[in-house]
Amino acid sequence: MPRHRRSFRGFSLIELLIVIAIILVIAAVAMPKLTKARMFAYEMAAIRTLHTINTAKTQYFSTYGRYATTLLELGPPAGGAVATASSADLVSGDLSLGTKSGYLFTMVGGPQGYAVNANPQVYNTTGSRSFFTDQSTVIREHLGNEPASVNDPEIK
Repeated sequence: MPRHRRSFRGFSLIELLIVIAIILVIAAVAMPKLTKARMFAYEMAAIRTLHTINTAKTQYFSTYGRYATTLLELGPPAGGAVATASSADLVSGDLSLGTKSGYLFTMVGGPQGYAVNANPQVYNTTGSRSFFTDQSTVIREHLGNEPASVNDPEIK
């Protein structure tokens, strides 16, 4: 008498559970590195943005004879109007509102100088360092949750 062979199609429940467990272990190992890489990318973007602000401030000064007092003065004019001292069109609209790439940018300024701080929106998620620059164009960093200042070490 011939025996009927049972044909199996697909995977058993145990095999699927083993595959899922392996995927979860790999994800648990890779996730902290991915988070750290993303945070590093946000920090590098903040440094590049501070370079952009320094360049925009220099252009603004050479055009209008004074430093801009707010980021809005460096931003684009409303409705596609012509650039003026109140909206010089030197930085993007999101930066002129104070946020970009996981960082909050704040600026204080006057006719003789300015200071810009870049602080992470969520400490240890979008960044673990804060940054500072002023009319000297030197960018400084502070490791920790406090804002950077002129007394912190410069980025090399």
